[in-house]
Formats: sequence, structure tokens, C-alpha cells
Amino acid sequence: MALLDILVYPNPRLRDIAQEVDTVTDVERELVKNMAETMYAAPGIGLAAVQVGVSKRIIVIDISDSGDDLLVLINPKIIEHDGMQVYEEGCLSVPEVYAEVTRAEEITFEYLDLDGKLVTQTTDGLLAVCVQHEIDHLDGKVFVDYLSRIKRDRIRKKLLKIYKNDPTS
Repeated sequence: MALLDILVYPNPRLRDIAQEVDTVTDVERELVKNMAETMYAAPGIGLAAVQVGVSKRIIVIDISDSGDDLLVLINPKIIEHDGMQVYEEGCLSVPEVYAEVTRAEEITFEYLDLDGKLVTQTTDGLLAVCVQHEIDHLDGKVFVDYLSRIKRDRIRKKLLKIYKNDPTS
């Protein structure tokens, strides 16, 4: 396994629209292992392949306190949503920035697991927020897009200043 470089906002590659995975192979399984290792090391609770420069619709999530409940979503899609909740979000691609974002309170989503089997799941709370946040990454969207232009510009300038010499930024 290997730690992957996480792209930092406003890197234009974070705007890439990820491509669907046709067949789950050992290539995707290896990517998932590396993404999980990277997410845990960061530390974070979710990571989309786009954040590590891979344009595939793959997400890893682990919201457990123990860090041993990895959820792998391949080609995830939200098929139903209900209610609204406001949650303070952060992002490994937007380090040290947190802001309140309004998202659906409950979602039903489907995805392929590592065996290529279709799974449908309904959830709410933190997992619902995390799934929506990571699917946004697959669609070229970053959580700061939900903020005002002034706040986004301030964050962009701050991160450009901090990470200007970093190859992942």
C-alpha cells in the first residue's frame, strides 16, 4: 500500500468529473487500499478518488471512532433524499477550513461494493453528510462552493499562499 498525494483547493483537478467504473478489478481494489491508507493517515473520514488525482467514481468512508469500519462506494448515486440538516464540514482538500453546509438529512443511495455487487442503503446524520460531500467531489464540486463568494475567495487566497510550493496544490 502507498500514501497518495491529496490535491489541495483550488487545484483545478478537483473540478474533474469522475468517470464511472465499468468493472471492479484488482486495479480498483488496490486504489481503494491506497485511498483508505491515505484517508486514515491524513486523518479524515472520507476521500474521493478525484482528491488523489484519479478520475474514477470511487469513495472511501469511515466515520467510526475506532477507524475499522471502511465503507467503499463505487459509482455511488443518491436515489432519494429527504429533509435538511446543517452540518459543520471540513475537507482533506481544504485543510483547516470548516464551515456550515446545508444538505439532505436522510438519503438513499446505491453503489457497487468491492465485489461489483449493487448495494442500496438508507442513512442519515454524519454518514449522509459524508456521502453527499464525497459524491460532490466526484461531480467536480468542493464544499466551499456552498459558501459565499467572499468566503470562497478568502479561503482560496489563504490556501494558495500556504501551499504555493506544494506539488499537490
